[in-house]
Amino acid sequence: MAGLLRIILQRLALGVVTLFAVSIIIFVAVNALPGDFAQAILGQGATPEAVAAIREQLGLDQNAFTRYVTWLGGVLRGDLGVPLSQALFAGNFGTTATGTDVITVVEQIAPRLKNTLFLAGVSAAISVPLAVGLGILTALYRNSAFDKAMNVSTLSAISSPEFFLAYILILFLAVLNPIFPSLSNIFPGMEFSDRLNKTMLPALTLTLAVTAQMMRMTRAAIINLLASPYIEMARLKGLSPMRVIVTHALPNALAPIITVVALNLAFLVTGVVVVEVVFVYPGIGQLFVDSVKIRDIPVVQACCLIFAAVYILLNLTADILSIISNPRLRHPK
Repeated sequence: MAGLLRIILQRLALGVVTLFAVSIIIFVAVNALPGDFAQAILGQGATPEAVAAIREQLGLDQNAFTRYVTWLGGVLRGDLGVPLSQALFAGNFGTTATGTDVITVVEQIAPRLKNTLFLAGVSAAISVPLAVGLGILTALYRNSAFDKAMNVSTLSAISSPEFFLAYILILFLAVLNPIFPSLSNIFPGMEFSDRLNKTMLPALTLTLAVTAQMMRMTRAAIINLLASPYIEMARLKGLSPMRVIVTHALPNALAPIITVVALNLAFLVTGVVVVEVVFVYPGIGQLFVDSVKIRDIPVVQACCLIFAAVYILLNLTADILSIISNPRLRHPK
């Protein structure tokens, strides 16, 4: 147990170092974007004096190191700053455009992140059992017509861009057969059933995008174990093929399956930008695109940091679960 705890602490420390390195990359990349908020707000006809005045008011004229240290210090305190649009309006008029108090980046992102996590949760609830189940069945009936049909279907799905899958689903499930709405108008306080109904099409799109990889990894991991001596012994005892796979092969194949499931769960949170834009889903991906358009740097940086943190956290979780499920990984050669 002490060795496992030491490995977990090492992984967590490595995750923190990785997130710090990613924060530098995010800051450099976001600030390397052409144009800035002042230019985006005032337009191409703005005078240099007007652009410089707004940049000075928002602190954009400070050097990059000072702005990074200020941003990183705020992140460590849980303060991701104020959107530049609100900071500019409040600086000129003492309040926001709606007459309310200034909404911070955290307050702006929180409901969007909640919506994105709901979408990811629905997608995971559909895709993970479906992928593992299909992986077991294709391993059980490998080289059969069912196995070949599943391989062709999943390869077709994973080879198609997400926006193409989304438009295909809209055509068949919203236009030709009006089962689900084509737009996801999610708002606070709506009933769970309505929220689930309006989330279903983007969730199905993400399901098609991630199921193939998980299914094929499950199939490959199980087939790789079917030639093992202990599997042959189980067969000689007269166990049914399904029982051999579920009770003997699957538990030993969990490490690679957990890894690929975790990577795809991370994609459900960090790779939703295109899907949210297509369905006008009010998640963090849609907010990210809108903020990039106007160069609202604090919001863009916060979205990128959240994407990176989720990705690193799920990878760490997969790493730890793999070590727990396979004790041999605790003692590398």
